[in-house]
Amino acid sequence: MATADTVELGEAHEPKEESLNVFKQIQHELKKTLVHIRHEHNKHEPEYFAAVEHLSDAQLAGFGPDDLHQVRVAVSAYGVHLFGKVRIPAMPDDGPAYIHFRAFTGGPDDTATLHSIHTEDKEEPDGGHTYRAIFTKNDPLEWFDT
Repeated sequence: MATADTVELGEAHEPKEESLNVFKQIQHELKKTLVHIRHEHNKHEPEYFAAVEHLSDAQLAGFGPDDLHQVRVAVSAYGVHLFGKVRIPAMPDDGPAYIHFRAFTGGPDDTATLHSIHTEDKEEPDGGHTYRAIFTKNDPLEWFDT
């Protein structure tokens, strides 16, 4: 299994043709999963999606290939791991307006699959937690498993 310790994640850059192709292959599943996890988290941890609570599902998932702003790629023995930062067009660019996703493809002839959408559960020094699934333009795109 690929982890941050076993695979080197390349530098962040604008998406190239290969990354856009992977995004197009997973786009439908990404939107469907994003809406689903928002509904699930809203039952118990609405903080994850608080930044976009005013958006409809259609607005939340209203992104396309032109909204893929940044990617990072890691190559393992069994394929390519693509990490992407997608802007939600209905949100102002200067605040939380991005989701981070992870996809996988075995190669150019294989169909890409969505691995996960990043949801962050961060423990604070006082013992509390902050939760988020919507990130800012300045939040780095880093390796994540969830």
